[in-house]
Amino acid sequence: MTLIRSLFAAALLAAGPAGPAGAADLTILVDDLKQADGNIEVSLFNSAGTFMRSAVATRSAPTSAAANTVVLKDLQPGEYAFAVFHDVNSNGKLDKNLLGIPTEDYAFSNNALGKMGPPSFEQARFTLPAAGATLRVSFR
Repeated sequence: MTLIRSLFAAALLAAGPAGPAGAADLTILVDDLKQADGNIEVSLFNSAGTFMRSAVATRSAPTSAAANTVVLKDLQPGEYAFAVFHDVNSNGKLDKNLLGIPTEDYAFSNNALGKMGPPSFEQARFTLPAAGATLRVSFR
């Protein structure tokens, strides 16, 4: 039994530190915040088929008068796009008017703009390297 424990311990040590292999962090810096109430909400997508439907990661961070940064940790390197909005009233959703037009500020990776709706995944797509990345977006 001691031999099995020793082999198991050796295997764990050989595997290195805890966490996914090749995990990267994505830091999103948000500009043009009009007020310091509420939260910054981020949804991250990894394909055109899931864009704006099924996020692979989400994160919420309280707003600040100084700097607004949201960090998504331990992501696999690859192709992604994100949507971010300022949830002023902290209700967990992007508020819209009767016509379906957002009443809270929002942005997409690459500061991509859509026509009569969100941009395409291709317009918002970026590559997250293994070393991680810091991206900046501006609310509109």
